[in-house]
Amino acid sequence: MAIKASFLDELRARTPIVSVIGRRVKLVRSGRHWKGCCPFHGEKTPSFYVYEDHFHCFGCGVHGDVITFVMQSEGQTFREAVETLAASVGMEVPSYQTEDSHRAAVHTRSLEEILSMAQKLWRDSLYHTPEGQEGLNYLLQRGLTHETLRSFGIGWASARRGHLIEVLQKQGISAENMAEAGLIRCDEAGHPKGELFWKRVIFPIHDHKGRLISFGGRIVGEGQPKYLNGPDTPLFSKRRVLFALDRVRAALRAPRTVGQKPHDVLVVEGYMDVIALHQAGFVGAVAPLGTALTSEQMEALWQIAPAPILCFDGDKAGRKAAIRAMEVALSHLQVERSLRICLLPEGEDPDSLLRQRVGNEGRDVMANLLAESLPLSEVIFPLMAAEFGNKPSPEERAALRHKLMQVVELIPDKVLRAEYRSTLLDHFYTHFRSFHKNSRKNGKDLKDIKEEYTSVHSVNPLRLVVEKPVFDQTRERQRLLLCLLLKYPALIPRVEEAFCTLELSYPFDEIRSLLLDFAAEVSVSKDLTLWEWISNQHAENIVQTVLQEKDFIAGMKRQREFQKEMEDEQNGLENASIQWWHLYGLLNRSRFEHEVEYIATHLFSQEVWDPEEWKRLQSLLEIREQLRCGDIDESATNASFLTDSSNDRTRHER
Repeated sequence: MAIKASFLDELRARTPIVSVIGRRVKLVRSGRHWKGCCPFHGEKTPSFYVYEDHFHCFGCGVHGDVITFVMQSEGQTFREAVETLAASVGMEVPSYQTEDSHRAAVHTRSLEEILSMAQKLWRDSLYHTPEGQEGLNYLLQRGLTHETLRSFGIGWASARRGHLIEVLQKQGISAENMAEAGLIRCDEAGHPKGELFWKRVIFPIHDHKGRLISFGGRIVGEGQPKYLNGPDTPLFSKRRVLFALDRVRAALRAPRTVGQKPHDVLVVEGYMDVIALHQAGFVGAVAPLGTALTSEQMEALWQIAPAPILCFDGDKAGRKAAIRAMEVALSHLQVERSLRICLLPEGEDPDSLLRQRVGNEGRDVMANLLAESLPLSEVIFPLMAAEFGNKPSPEERAALRHKLMQVVELIPDKVLRAEYRSTLLDHFYTHFRSFHKNSRKNGKDLKDIKEEYTSVHSVNPLRLVVEKPVFDQTRERQRLLLCLLLKYPALIPRVEEAFCTLELSYPFDEIRSLLLDFAAEVSVSKDLTLWEWISNQHAENIVQTVLQEKDFIAGMKRQREFQKEMEDEQNGLENASIQWWHLYGLLNRSRFEHEVEYIATHLFSQEVWDPEEWKRLQSLLEIREQLRCGDIDESATNASFLTDSSNDRTRHER
């Protein structure tokens, strides 16, 4: 029993050899390749090298491809190794008799020959027919040289329908063979009905080894679709092919002169961008074929470069494409492979940047943009934050933070996932801390907000302590919830996400912004207390106006004197946390239920449980049960943390 050669080629392409060997051997990057200690003979100095498509040990001489490695490392037969690898990537191994295998190989070669015949016809048409002059003029006007056109094998498909079929049939090629090669359309019954490419500039598409496998075409003048790719065939799969990848691999392997930097591998959006970049000397450019970047294409990129650059047009569609590519990449990210992102200026693409400049200016601009490309970790936040506009509400900020954490969860490596989580939260806090500072500087000061609040209510804020308004239970719960965080600022990071989603009355929402900014800007372990920070923000009046509690404010002013003692009392902080969640559950039952489920799921997914986290979860589960049974004594909850300031004073004096 033999296995089809094309299947084996696809299997090797879909199972990167570095990933397979890396499961058994600790590999480190060595230039463009990888090395490690040979798994087939004992050695202390690495002499086992892994390349793009094979491995070799200079110590014992073992050599082979990914299939050979599985055979030798696991003691499997050839077919068993193929089945093992195929199962890992979701492929099914076909069975062919020896005669059938030979016939399939001959048939595959015949498809390549058909494509070569079509390319020759179209290439000749571009230069040697009157109608081809239209396509040639278009390409030359786009700034491409005759040398570039010949190098890429670009041609012209006649506007006369049926011309290709007529020529190929004279050479003994049937319509069915043309359809299988992806050159003509078929009806619903599978019968050929007309050419796929006509009145288009034709771009040959090659696989990573340089074999002709399909074509793409761009219409000249009016018409849709603007770009058209051949259908999937036995030779061609859009998901797995990158335009010009074969040229990039050859360029990376070519020897470099002394001092010459390695070529950047970059992904752009279309054929013309790739061709223009190669002509300008950026020989690492590739493009997907009419689809968003796929995981298979990402794997192909990482096989030749540890951090390729994704270059997107400077418009809304380009940013969306960047986000889609980012999400695909994150699910395959590893410590040794990442991405860089280059967003071009608004309204520009690589082709336009290179053409609409004098001399080498366009090339220099493009080189500078690529040099300034940012690591993936630095681009995720600004890309996602742009969806929420310039002035996101607290709810939108919470939604953004939740999206960022969802994106991080795509990363399979735990250590890398933790690093990305930390980086994104740093960006989140830094951005919104700056945003709020600028809002106060350029917009309304909190003093103005306080004055507006006073004028709207037509009441002197100092009289609110004496002349209490009609009791509002929801508003009182919100006030008490804020009091807890003001007294125990160490609670803020624990409850931040839930706190952001809570609907608060005006101006309680302003105090929330203050608290979130404080948590982001000042560690509660530092010398600056919360009240001192609020004073620096000129926000004492609005806090006092809203909280209404003279003794509580007085206690906050003495916070420096007993802050360390208070924060060291872990039980007191834990009790405050329980009380906060009590109030939160009363204000937003559904969200509280969601938080409990989230915390439980996160805890149960950990290999080792933190006793404090487990204790906190138990407390939340008890609160949930009390809420469901209606068995919460609000009066006890309200009074338990608003201790008389004299008690604080007495404790401090002791």
